[in-house]
Amino acid sequence: MLVWRDSYDDSAVRESVSIRPWIVDDDLWAMVEPVLPPWPERSPGPRPVDDRRCLQGILYVLHCNITWQQLPLGLGFGSGQACWRRLGRWHEAGVFDTLHRLLLAELNAAGELDWSRVCVDASHVRAKKGARRRAPRRSTAARPAANIT
Repeated sequence: MLVWRDSYDDSAVRESVSIRPWIVDDDLWAMVEPVLPPWPERSPGPRPVDDRRCLQGILYVLHCNITWQQLPLGLGFGSGQACWRRLGRWHEAGVFDTLHRLLLAELNAAGELDWSRVCVDASHVRAKKGARRRAPRRSTAARPAANIT
């Protein structure tokens, strides 16, 4: 049986990261936490799942390649639906784009990026004008259809 602890023992986390890559260690959490949007004023309903646990639930789903409904409640990550909603909320707030930039900047400062093998494309850039409109399809009929009304 898995037991979730509220306190994070750094040595236990570091040992388990290689076994359980969905565990968010203190160094990564120190980078992620300031980027997360603040919670709105309390509303009636169940208390929200802790952000750190929810992020670990999201990473668990991605790592194990399971559906949100298959996320085990016994791991302490909250329900799959709660993690899925949080993922959408963070996506709308631009959390992952900001984290991507922060992690790239940190890796670049540490000299961990090999820019000689960079590939430039527009997969992360939004096309503001969109694609050109297609021309109307030409009819393949010999003549226009008769109006029967």
